Amino acid sequence: MFYAMKANSETSILKAVYPLVSGFEVASLGEIKKARAISPTVPIIFGGPGKTDDEIKGAITHQVQLIHVESIQELQRIAWMAEQLKTTVSILLRVNLIGPFPSATLHMAGIPTQFGIAEDQMDDAIRFALSRSSLKLMGFHFHSVSNQLDANSHLQLIRLYIQKVKQWKKRYNLSISYVNAGGGIGVNYENLAQQFDWNTFTNRLKELLEKENFQDTKLIFECGRFLTASCGYYAVEVLDIKENHGKTFVVVRGGTQHFRLPVSWQHNHPFEIIPIEKWTYPFPRKGVQQTNITIVGQLCTPKDVFAKDVFVHHLRIGDIILFRYTGAYGWAISHHDFLSHPHPKHIYLDT
Repeated sequence: MFYAMKANSETSILKAVYPLVSGFEVASLGEIKKARAISPTVPIIFGGPGKTDDEIKGAITHQVQLIHVESIQELQRIAWMAEQLKTTVSILLRVNLIGPFPSATLHMAGIPTQFGIAEDQMDDAIRFALSRSSLKLMGFHFHSVSNQLDANSHLQLIRLYIQKVKQWKKRYNLSISYVNAGGGIGVNYENLAQQFDWNTFTNRLKELLEKENFQDTKLIFECGRFLTASCGYYAVEVLDIKENHGKTFVVVRGGTQHFRLPVSWQHNHPFEIIPIEKWTYPFPRKGVQQTNITIVGQLCTPKDVFAKDVFVHHLRIGDIILFRYTGAYGWAISHHDFLSHPHPKHIYLDT
């Protein structure tokens, strides 16, 4: 299990995750440097489209374990740069399979996307990789879906990966060390009690590997959301409660410049209300009871929304709304300086 740093690359998080995982999955030279700041020897795997020459050279210099190759042109550049540096680079070819795939929130393959090498180009990619002494083809990388919530569907996907790899192994007499099944294990934000069934998944995965006689190949996972989402909370103060055109809006201190995930994924983010009894103003404190509200931030855009038409029993100006499961793709993907509001305080608790 590698940690997909893109989910949350704060130093405190990386230090906490480091002893629990096999290494870090990164998608830029900046993330490579963050990983190396945690450990000079931690295994790193490097993926993502549009790698620059500086990033490829940096990956080689920082001794990245595997580079996931996203196109034949990128494959040619890596081979050429490795030759210039008089070294051999270990690679996985990222495959954009034809599909279709089991349902998930996002698809990175099986449809036209910028990710990976199209399945019908894989023969050319494999032949080129095998023809260059500066490249060592270690296996294949698949990351076809994201936010997968069904264990059985994900097992079907991995079975497909294995079958494809076995075909290429036989066709080219390949010795394969790794298959990277990507991340994609999701979080059920609508029902926090009903999450991806890891017990079922791991037990049946063991059976699948035995059935396919695939135990000698290391299966890599690169999870981000699953590992860090539940560790984060975002606390915001209710600044105002107002009614417009028959809807009740709760305006909070903060916004999607701090936590962009809900509007990005178009979901109502789970929260709880923390009552605050202190009230210092000389006028009545406004509140609502037994009603639906829409929670919004301070930004000058109607898209600054955390949850729409959600029911609350009791909420007042001055109370705290505590959003849960904000530890992944929250602050990391947000436009921090839009409108130049203050950044939130980041508080880390050791357990």
